[in-house]
Amino acid sequence: MEMNARYTSFVAVGDSFTEGMSDLLPDGSYRGWADLLAARLAASAPGFRYANLAVRGKLIGQIVDEQIGMAAAMQADVVTLVGGLNDTLRPKCDMARVCGLMEEAVETLAPSCRQLVLMRSPGRSGPVLERFRPRMEELFAHIDALAARHGALVVDLYGSTALSDRRMWDVDRLHLTAEGHRRVAEAVWQALGLDAEDDWQAPLPPTDPTGWAARRTADLRFARQYLGPWIGRRLTGRSSGDGRPPKRAELLPYELPLGRDEAPLGRDEALS
Repeated sequence: MEMNARYTSFVAVGDSFTEGMSDLLPDGSYRGWADLLAARLAASAPGFRYANLAVRGKLIGQIVDEQIGMAAAMQADVVTLVGGLNDTLRPKCDMARVCGLMEEAVETLAPSCRQLVLMRSPGRSGPVLERFRPRMEELFAHIDALAARHGALVVDLYGSTALSDRRMWDVDRLHLTAEGHRRVAEAVWQALGLDAEDDWQAPLPPTDPTGWAARRTADLRFARQYLGPWIGRRLTGRSSGDGRPPKRAELLPYELPLGRDEAPLGRDEALS
């Protein structure tokens, strides 16, 4: 890691987490941590270039097939790779295959960029994901080993108590809120050796506990609007990312579009 380094290009690879769901902007598009990071890097590097190849719902095999070669060819200063979590949430998951594909991705990307950044993805507190945690932790242990072998950085979002707070998660319970994305951008910024703006792991202020009736109402809404459709797509082999192009497919000079500095809104969005 180079302290106070200057980076002139950034490519983000992954799924809905890197696409930016559910950090919704007034124009209906998503911002997210990668866009926030790109904007901060661009502020100190004239001519800064940014590509975001992420597409919601992608499995690690699709990321390898559709994004890794393209990202490696761009020869960027910084490449971030986040993937595999969608695989671990499937009822049937071949973890040996997932880990092998992650290794293939890292072996391709690491020599092609100045700094590869991997992440232990954040996890929301609660019972829903508990059955999947052993798989997630197996994936994260593999990511740690790959990073050590290939000189990549690992940003440990999974170990952050603040990011596990349910208030950091959108109503779909799978995507971070705008504040969650802001904190991820800060975490990656600091991991790259750049001066901290704030403490991304600072706990949220205490709040009064939610009553039983309100929790059950929220659970029913979640099941009806998000969990049901998500299960339906799993059973039929469909994905919310089917036919969707990358967010920003070319490594081009990055300028914050007009109106994109407005405050993001909440989002009712299906699970990826």
